[in-house]
Amino acid sequence: MGGRGSAIEAYDAMAAIYDELNACNDYEKWLGEALLPELEKRGLRQTTGRVLDVGCGTGRALPPLVKRGWNVTGCDSSKAMLEQALKNHGPDRWAGLSVADARSIPEFGDPFDLVIALNDVVNYLTEDGDLKRFFDGVKKNLAPHGLVCFDANTLGYFEGSFAPQREDDTVERGSAPIHQRGWKWSGLTVAPKPGGIFEAELTGDGIDGVSIHRERHWPPEEIEGAMLATGLSCLAVLGQREDGEGIHLDVGLDEQRHYKVVYIGGNRG
Repeated sequence: MGGRGSAIEAYDAMAAIYDELNACNDYEKWLGEALLPELEKRGLRQTTGRVLDVGCGTGRALPPLVKRGWNVTGCDSSKAMLEQALKNHGPDRWAGLSVADARSIPEFGDPFDLVIALNDVVNYLTEDGDLKRFFDGVKKNLAPHGLVCFDANTLGYFEGSFAPQREDDTVERGSAPIHQRGWKWSGLTVAPKPGGIFEAELTGDGIDGVSIHRERHWPPEEIEGAMLATGLSCLAVLGQREDGEGIHLDVGLDEQRHYKVVYIGGNRG
């Protein structure tokens, strides 16, 4: 499941600078203050529980969860990202960390109250059948009352971020455009289409060679269909946008107005 253009190779190459690159991605604001309240509205227990973070990366979701009393198990396909997660937070704050691909999530033992897969995890599942494989892994780890929360990029986001850029375009991925901080993000997709594959490459200081990102746009009907086929109910589809006042999660979706879709699901019946 590795190789050129794979998520493993992309994140191994950028693991050392990932947190700096994404410095403006505030997980306390996103997960702690926006997503968790939406989950609580749909029955998430507010007491201490167990969370499985699929595609946990360097552990950016860990602090807001631990702060609220959750026990967090993380898995990621990139060993280099997991090494950063241990450096960032130490082993004592994790209930467990392991190498696992989102398409073949192992059964971790006791079921989880919450499974999360945040920041493009689903978009890196690019092959037909990958969604079903992902949801199969979620299903077998989810408690009967448990919820799953994940996001997917919209078509509008892909059209803006994965298309070839003009010289005057800037890409904001931190406190300043990334070219001002020694990195270059180059979109490679010239003919974007719904349900299509989008590619971009990241180069610059601290990156081991070229970090190639290959993602797929998944229309909501395909995601909801794969959930249903796995025995999961889709409880909410929320369009995510940001402005000067913060992060907003709107009921319903506009593929151009919103840049992410947040899905909340649970066991059927």
